[in-house]
Amino acid sequence: MSITHFLFPDPGGQGWLQIGELALAFVLSSLIGLEREFRMKSAGLRTHTLVGVGAALIVLVSKYGFGDVAGDAHVSFDPSRVAAQIVSGIGFIGGGLIFVRGDAVRGLTTAAVVWLTAAVGMACAAGLPVLAMLATAGHFIVAYVYTPFNRYVLTRHHVVNLTYRPREDVMHRVFRRCTEQKFMIEDMSMPDPVDRAETARATLHIAGRQPTEHLFVSLGEIEGVTSVRIEKEE
Repeated sequence: MSITHFLFPDPGGQGWLQIGELALAFVLSSLIGLEREFRMKSAGLRTHTLVGVGAALIVLVSKYGFGDVAGDAHVSFDPSRVAAQIVSGIGFIGGGLIFVRGDAVRGLTTAAVVWLTAAVGMACAAGLPVLAMLATAGHFIVAYVYTPFNRYVLTRHHVVNLTYRPREDVMHRVFRRCTEQKFMIEDMSMPDPVDRAETARATLHIAGRQPTEHLFVSLGEIEGVTSVRIEKEE
């Protein structure tokens, strides 16, 4: 009797097919992880690779790991039960990547990518390599096509010209008001005010999807702001 048969009396599920499925999950999840690593996200190469390979291994275990009890009349055997827990279990990792600060939510996309990586690993182990590769390709389309499309087509860019009293803590309130109104400050210029000048000027380059009417009114209500002008960035 060989050592392999001694250690693994029933080697079913441990052939080259399963090794290839596990290797494909490793490669595809590593590609997704590399993209996340290049973007310096909280979950990068190691996390996504482990999630994809782990999900694939769990599916393989659920398919082949219970063959010794499949014929037992007292055992209810359903290979899909173990694999199904990946969908809910991966939520613990995704939940740890999402954090809320005020009205801002961060980490949703990263959590979704981790969830997708688990699905890619599951597809590899389930014998669906074409779907796994298509899903991986879809991830790169979303990452490298949708991001600039969202930034330059769906998002509106505006220039805010402010006049304010420099001796008051005005700009901090301006920044907070822009954030509350769901606008992101991309750039700003604040020339040093002339000594004893009563007013100073600031130019903010902001981006957002909503109209600027409410922001215009909100900034004008800040004490210390003497004038506001918002125009679309060319």
